[in-house]
Amino acid sequence: MKTIKIPYHTSSLDLHIEERNLKAIISAKPYVSDFSGSQEQVVLAALEHPLATPRLQELAKGKKKITLITSDHTRAVPSKITLPLLLAEIRKGNPAAEITILIATGLHRATTAEEQRQMFGGHIVDYEKIAINDAFDPGQFVDQGILPSGAGFLVNRLAVDCDLLIAEGFIEPHFFAGFSGGRKSILPGICSQETVNENHSYKAIASPYSQTGILENNPIHQDMIVAARRVHTAFILNVALDSEKKIIGAFAGDLEAAHDRGVDFVRSLSQYPAVTGDIVITGNGGYPLDQNLYQSPKAVTTAEACAGEDGVIIMCCGCADGMGGSYFEKLIKLGPPAAIDEYLAKIPAKETIPEQWCAQIYARILKKHQVILVTSGLSAEEVRSANMIPAQNLDEALAIAYNLKGKNAAVVVIPDGVSVLIAKPQ
Repeated sequence: MKTIKIPYHTSSLDLHIEERNLKAIISAKPYVSDFSGSQEQVVLAALEHPLATPRLQELAKGKKKITLITSDHTRAVPSKITLPLLLAEIRKGNPAAEITILIATGLHRATTAEEQRQMFGGHIVDYEKIAINDAFDPGQFVDQGILPSGAGFLVNRLAVDCDLLIAEGFIEPHFFAGFSGGRKSILPGICSQETVNENHSYKAIASPYSQTGILENNPIHQDMIVAARRVHTAFILNVALDSEKKIIGAFAGDLEAAHDRGVDFVRSLSQYPAVTGDIVITGNGGYPLDQNLYQSPKAVTTAEACAGEDGVIIMCCGCADGMGGSYFEKLIKLGPPAAIDEYLAKIPAKETIPEQWCAQIYARILKKHQVILVTSGLSAEEVRSANMIPAQNLDEALAIAYNLKGKNAAVVVIPDGVSVLIAKPQ
């Protein structure tokens, strides 16, 4: 018997599995570096040697209004470390600059004051100017034209009415944008609901290029890049994190050059060839990424890449925040997976419903695979209404899966499905 820990909420769950059933355990490769410095020193080294731009302190000289975009409560950006270093670098070049920290929420709810303290630390909350993007408040946005897809580009005016625009974030495989980070701070981060929805339309999500690890020809990525360039994003700081959410790499400088370097680094650690199993078990990286069901298709798509033709997926998701978005909840309960997909396919891009992309991806997976959801945040009835099978723990989930696939089923375990990129055979 082997015990494997699956990240779950702020801790982990134990998976007990007979070794004869265990076909593979897939995790991101550990990063081994000759650099013995602290996380702060990793970030400082990146800020001191930016890619394809002058140092941030040079860019800040003579600028009056500076907007610094950061991530919201659904992302694991280590802002307690990165924000103070960014602010100090700006003020080395311009102590008098008017700096606004803009929280990029996309379509998520507003980040609470308590969450801000947890994310940024009390000093920043008490002494810095912080604004929160509200995708549903038309007064926050200005029209910046049309994106390559034909989508309208409505962006937070704080990104336009400034002399210098900076963004921070972190890079990991992303299940339809290819990779997170970089340009995503702008779109969807600080755009209106109309722009975000159209970027996440049924057609865009259904593109064969809108997949984990793919940037070239990805229509979602292409709109994001154009949006970030159009508002003159001058400098980014993106980090890569290990399984303990510690910084193992930092990439600063030009929007694309720094992001590309970070993507290469993350790909080198996260990419694995597909290993097919009858049962695939995964988690969504623990808190904050597994705080609701709306966030969890990230790991389910990773598991999908390893599930056999009708393989069973076991998903561990804390769901401390419940279902997540109200639009998603309504759509995922609309009916059987095929009916959900059929309904969404008829919605024109300009009329995209908020959060429909999540229901679309779940529907695609659920049409082929039974998904067993291990959660303490949703009732069994709620799980069933979302077309999934409820389980209280991994032992129960595995027993259900063996019932479906047989006691000799081959099991693939991907403890953190968010941190792994499965390369499907061509």
